[in-house]
Amino acid sequence: MNLKQSLLLLCLAIFFVADLAAQDLKFPDLDPSPMDQAHYPRRAAFKNYLDADDPDRTQKIKVLYCRPNKKGRVIFGDLVPYGTTWRLGANEATEVTFMQAVEIGGNYVSAGTYTMNADIFQNQWIVRFSTQKNIAGTAKLDPSKIVATGTAAVSAAPKSREEFTIGFQKVDEGKVNMIFEWDQTRATLPVSLNPATLAGPDTSPMDLVQFPSDSRFQNFREPVVEPQVRVVYSRPQKKGRDVFGGMIKNGDMWRVGANETTVITFFQDVTIGGTKVKKGQYGLFAKVNDGSWDFIVHKNVQSWGNPNHDEKDNVVTVNAKTLNTPSTVEAMTILLEKNGADAIDLIVAFDDKMAKLPIMLK
Repeated sequence: MNLKQSLLLLCLAIFFVADLAAQDLKFPDLDPSPMDQAHYPRRAAFKNYLDADDPDRTQKIKVLYCRPNKKGRVIFGDLVPYGTTWRLGANEATEVTFMQAVEIGGNYVSAGTYTMNADIFQNQWIVRFSTQKNIAGTAKLDPSKIVATGTAAVSAAPKSREEFTIGFQKVDEGKVNMIFEWDQTRATLPVSLNPATLAGPDTSPMDLVQFPSDSRFQNFREPVVEPQVRVVYSRPQKKGRDVFGGMIKNGDMWRVGANETTVITFFQDVTIGGTKVKKGQYGLFAKVNDGSWDFIVHKNVQSWGNPNHDEKDNVVTVNAKTLNTPSTVEAMTILLEKNGADAIDLIVAFDDKMAKLPIMLK
């Protein structure tokens, strides 16, 4: 057998094996509960057909779900018994993607993809949104993954619907109803597109210190004690970390606290480091060095720490030696302590270090 004949036989063998492999392939029939998508706005599905300035180009919500058919059955109360949890469709869990943050049932829901299911009752559905993904149906659901729960009011559908359907009804620019219909039932779930943003507990809570301390309680004091200096700041915590030289490196510019810039209010003109400082509100930074800090009083009050700080806003810089604290200070603390007849010290203490900024009141 020559080389040409050998190559021909090899090609025939490969073709034969490939033909057998192709005969083993099985292509699925159309699913009896075909998959579908629902979009809000509806026209966002055709974004490539819309003009660039068309507001409907911006998709806000998309639902991916399977659509079972009625097939002469009574659905709710029978096929889907009341009091049971339903996947809101068939096959894989129904998925909803929010392209922006929304509010459902008073719950803030971040942009992202979630699975949906609902507890079905005659007058309402309790719809849940979960980060549990790649699941089918409602078996072994993880309650810890639920991020929001909303109530969908039940009413009669305008007409009997053969296929389960999800759609949307615009209420106004800030609200849309997610609509579920099947058989003779409609469930309506309100979705706010303008969610309230409320902060949770802060790991570095804010605090306030004022001099004289009695000036904070004028409604309790006779005669009234007028305030002279006040500091509002956030209090980071040590939590086992090395603060100076570790969390705050030597040479770092520190906001003297956390979060928003620490704010000092002078209720009268003062003198700091030989510089007259007029009454008003000022920010406080400190350049941290080994053995001393440079306190910086500045005018960039409405800021979140020192990024993009302009040194032109600096009013006065004062170098202060650091001292060891009597004991470890877990939560960063600021004190205003009297130092003679006409002066106070602003004392900053954290971990095992503290420094004092003298302020002359007259």
